[in-house]
Amino acid sequence: MPELELETWWLISYGLQLLTVARVLLRENRAPAARLAWIVCVLAIPWLGILLYFLFGEVSFGRKDVARMQSIISALPKTPPGQPPLPKPEIPLLHRQAFARAQSVNGFQPADGNTAELAENSNDAIDRMVADIDAAQDHVHLLFYIWLTDTNGLKVVDACVRAAARGVTVRVMADGMGSRAMLDSDYWEVMAQAGVKCGVAFSLRQAWVHLLFKRMDIRNHRKIVVIDNKITYCGSQNCADPEFRVKPKFAPWVDIMVRLTGPVVWQNQVVFAGDWESHTGESIAHLLDDPMPYTQGGFPAIVIGTGPTESFQAVPDIFQNLVASAQREVTVTTPYYVPSEALNGRLCSAAMRGVKVRLILPKRNDSGLVRLASHSYYLSLLRCGVEIHEYTPGLLHSKILTVDGEVALFGSANLDRRSFDINFENCILASDPALTGAIDARQAEYLADSDQVTLAEVETWPMHRKLMNNLFATMGPLL
Repeated sequence: MPELELETWWLISYGLQLLTVARVLLRENRAPAARLAWIVCVLAIPWLGILLYFLFGEVSFGRKDVARMQSIISALPKTPPGQPPLPKPEIPLLHRQAFARAQSVNGFQPADGNTAELAENSNDAIDRMVADIDAAQDHVHLLFYIWLTDTNGLKVVDACVRAAARGVTVRVMADGMGSRAMLDSDYWEVMAQAGVKCGVAFSLRQAWVHLLFKRMDIRNHRKIVVIDNKITYCGSQNCADPEFRVKPKFAPWVDIMVRLTGPVVWQNQVVFAGDWESHTGESIAHLLDDPMPYTQGGFPAIVIGTGPTESFQAVPDIFQNLVASAQREVTVTTPYYVPSEALNGRLCSAAMRGVKVRLILPKRNDSGLVRLASHSYYLSLLRCGVEIHEYTPGLLHSKILTVDGEVALFGSANLDRRSFDINFENCILASDPALTGAIDARQAEYLADSDQVTLAEVETWPMHRKLMNNLFATMGPLL
């Protein structure tokens, strides 16, 4: 190849790298660590680094789609039109900042009058959902990231078909990636033919056509069930068997699911309505004219629906506020721990000021990269006094934070960068000693089946293991 041609290609490559670096620096709502990681990637791997950035480096699924979704969400009410204000909830002083940050995400008000029941296990949660669907009189709304064609998945399919047959309006939505097996199966068509309205969040159809124009791995990771504007479910569980046959070697998947009544039902309905109209075009805003259900003597809670169209860094902000408010104990359960430095530092700080901080993670993780990255944080956490416990019987998939036996945060969000910046998630923040106590009791069961990681053990890890852990932690902003 002539010398001039080589020089020309070098100049083109260098110019494209500089333009991409400028784009990295100009993107809004990006943490400095993420900017630095992408700049290194772009400069260190010419051409490939640029391609990787435009495929995975920007949290956008198309400007027009983002603008349309934001317009739909902003038009939805934040309280039922015409309903008198509910009684102002009594939230403990130390936790008010966390609730205020949660309120800033969707514009919902923390509302009193909620009740909750904790399902015994994954099968019990599905059986409760099926019973509630069978008792539905007006509408059933379901949204799952993963919906499998297994025993539990088909139980819910059959319940939806039965509900539609008796005249109940049934709307179901599944993520295009997480539920692709269900979407490609005959069961999805069976529901549609039975009169169930079926929607797909972020469909993968014609994905290759859009690959260079929008990020294709943005997912709707939410798990939402709303029935007759009276009952809702929130937690970590997908519509699947605990054996999770698509990844059987990690089974059972251990989840938490909470059945709730009260104002959070209406708030979850709003989140579902935004997703439904965004992906199907059908507005169901008329259902939001119904008043918020209210139970005398219930507890305060608020729904938090996060995602690229919502408040930036809401998940880690709320988490950090809650940890900062702790006076006695904090227990965190998560399957994926690749936090921001600020979040990890907050846990360390709480432990150093005398709070009992326990972190419960699965011993075996279905993501090897995440497992390595999470291990890089062990040494700093343990040296600060944080207890680390690794659950052994299966893949612990619950996502929970409890503080001082008073406040609980639970839902679909993991403590990793995908849940912080990329995925659409839904959680509930509740201030109730009874519910928090029940969730803490469940976490105590996890602890009983876990191995505690010691500082002495981690300090003796071989050099090559520490090297791999820290390497993938450095790549955390890219994971």
